[in-house]
Amino acid sequence: MAKEGAERAEETEQMIEKEGGKEAAEGGGAGSLRAGDAKEMRAVVLSAFGGLNKLRVSKKAMPEPQEGELKIRVKACGLNFIDLMVRQGNIDNPPKTPLVPGFECSGIVEALGDSVKGFEIGDRVMAFVNYNAWAEVVCTPVEFVYKIPDDMSFSEAAAFPMNFVTAYMMLFEVANLREGMSVLVHSAGGGVGQAVAQLCSTIPNVTVFGTASSFKHEAIKNSVTHLFDRNADYVQEVKRISTDGVDIVLDCLCGENTGKGLSLLKPLGTYILYGSSNVVTGETKSFFSFAKSWWQVEKVNPIKLYEENKVIAGFSLLNLLFKQNRGGLIKGVMDKLLNLYNSKKIKPVVDSLWALEEVKEAMQRIHDRGNIGKLILDVEKAPTPLMANDSTETSEAGEEEEDHEGD
Repeated sequence: MAKEGAERAEETEQMIEKEGGKEAAEGGGAGSLRAGDAKEMRAVVLSAFGGLNKLRVSKKAMPEPQEGELKIRVKACGLNFIDLMVRQGNIDNPPKTPLVPGFECSGIVEALGDSVKGFEIGDRVMAFVNYNAWAEVVCTPVEFVYKIPDDMSFSEAAAFPMNFVTAYMMLFEVANLREGMSVLVHSAGGGVGQAVAQLCSTIPNVTVFGTASSFKHEAIKNSVTHLFDRNADYVQEVKRISTDGVDIVLDCLCGENTGKGLSLLKPLGTYILYGSSNVVTGETKSFFSFAKSWWQVEKVNPIKLYEENKVIAGFSLLNLLFKQNRGGLIKGVMDKLLNLYNSKKIKPVVDSLWALEEVKEAMQRIHDRGNIGKLILDVEKAPTPLMANDSTETSEAGEEEEDHEGD
């Protein structure tokens, strides 16, 4: 393993030198290690909140690390459901557009800001980024960066942080998962759902109930104990198997599923809301969908919670990291997760790889709930010619049509 690590480090250094030399020969482009040069990079830019036609791959000035930051040459980026909500402007206090979306990536350390310790140029890393991840180069504070195990690929590394940290925090930090408990997780075929299933398998005798689209059942049937169609009456199905209900409900749907989840909780059970995908119905933000989801949420009565001995909680990893300054806590969780990965007890599930130019098609796949595991934007992947052409044409025509309708 040490030999393989040394070989991988040497290969990485040669890669950086090769890229730097190539770009110098071409007149100085993205990838040069010299500070102060005027450099550009490719990035996915969201021009305004709305539909897929608001996304473009554009040239942007390459960032340079500030004090305490690392500069990372990105190899792969994670694509999450929250990115769809950001695109639509379906989040609280969204940043101003234009912006570069994306919250996680993997790549190679290319430069170090002042006072950065523990990393060297050429290190293979994965990182959380407060936006700007969908680009060829990102800069992010060192507290959000973690070294990649030698046998983990860049695509796996980009699929790791958001999904597994979210799943671990909910199961072990919020709900205190223990031997013999039962868990209900929605969207069991998605990135977080698969991470939840794998982490539950590390604890003896944990029963996992999952809901997912029927076409995913064959692929994920071995990852959960009991699997139900997402459109079926899963409440009755769960109670038929477990009369008392479950100990933990992990809800990324919201709306009517909130009341259903609370009704399934055993005494001392914990319901955790960590998303609201039911709000996303069309390509653009819908006030009707938001209002419907809001009114379907069961109004929580603290007295009722007290009488029934139930716990209701919420979890937002991005708020925990970037608004509530819990980077140190997350680092401890990442250490535990990487130990589980090195012990071959967990492994990120990658659904598919997409070029930056194919981001619209990748987003549509998530919107259609077609993925099993994580979708990855591969920065070095060449777009499929037909797909890239269709994407460009759709972007231009779609924007004109949407602007006309707005007028």
